[in-house]
Parts: sequence; structure tokens; C-alpha cells
Amino acid sequence: MGEVAKTIVSIAGPDAVHGIIPEALVKWERDATYSDKKDANGYHVPEEQIYGRTTVVKDMHTRKLMMAREVIEGGPGSGFIALPGGYGTMEELLETATWNQLGIHNKGVCLLNVNGFYNGLTEWIKTAVDEGFVKEGNAEILVSATDAEGALKALREYKVSDARYGLDWSSE
Repeated sequence: MGEVAKTIVSIAGPDAVHGIIPEALVKWERDATYSDKKDANGYHVPEEQIYGRTTVVKDMHTRKLMMAREVIEGGPGSGFIALPGGYGTMEELLETATWNQLGIHNKGVCLLNVNGFYNGLTEWIKTAVDEGFVKEGNAEILVSATDAEGALKALREYKVSDARYGLDWSSE
């Protein structure tokens, strides 16, 4: 994520990037690659002018909530983009898609399907539709692109599914 942050900052400035990391992961995710500057705990602090703003939070739930709020409060074309990743990426991706299905948000969720990384997931979605576990109209909650430009286009053109659940979350 550091290289992605650096690239975005170089294009749009440090205010365009907000990294949110749980305290427990700081010691695993930060090293001298990001900065020679250390905080009071001895952890390297990414340079804001290079990597954007960083917020350390107490846990994963707080991280996901903050990230989601920032995207949901964003303007037209805002949305979620999943880069290739591991278990954590998959968990956050599917939770974000589920929130869309449940009507918690109406933002696009895009798979950056580099070299077919997400082909297995898109096949699983087709099978889940065929088997009746996902409504056909909700199959397109996750959209896909093979490059960054395509992902941004997919989010700008995102259409909310008519098959989403009409749940009222205003009292939650």
C-alpha cells in the first residue's frame, strides 16, 4: 500500500491519501522503508508529504468504520477498490459488498483484477447466483477492472442494483 500511497500523493498531494492502521499492526507494517523518523514507541512514521496522512486506531473494526465513512461521505464517483491481497483484503471486500447489498451504502465496489487475480471470485459469484444464494441483480454489486483507469471509470459509472434489500438503517 505504500507504493500506491506514494503514487497518489505524487499526483494529487498528501491530502488525497489517508492510511488507517490498527495499533497492533504498526510494528509489522512500519519499517525504515517509510521514514527515518520514529514516534514515541520507536515505530517509523511515514512522511506525510510522501505517503499522505496516517491515523493509528485501536482495532480493525475502528479502521474499517473510518475507511467506510470516508468513502461513503465522498462525492460522486467515490467507491471502494480492492487491489489483489490476502485474507484481510477478501474479508473487507466482501463486507463492503454485503453492506451495499443490505443498503448500508450505495457506493461502487470494484475489483482491480490484475492478471486475473479475482477470476476465482467472479466465478464463485456466478455460481452463487446460479445456486440461488445471490440475487441475479446483485451479481453486479462487485464490478471489475484490469487497471487503475478502468477502476475509476467503473466507479464513476456504477449503478446501484434494484435487487438490494430495502432495509432502513437510519436508526442504527
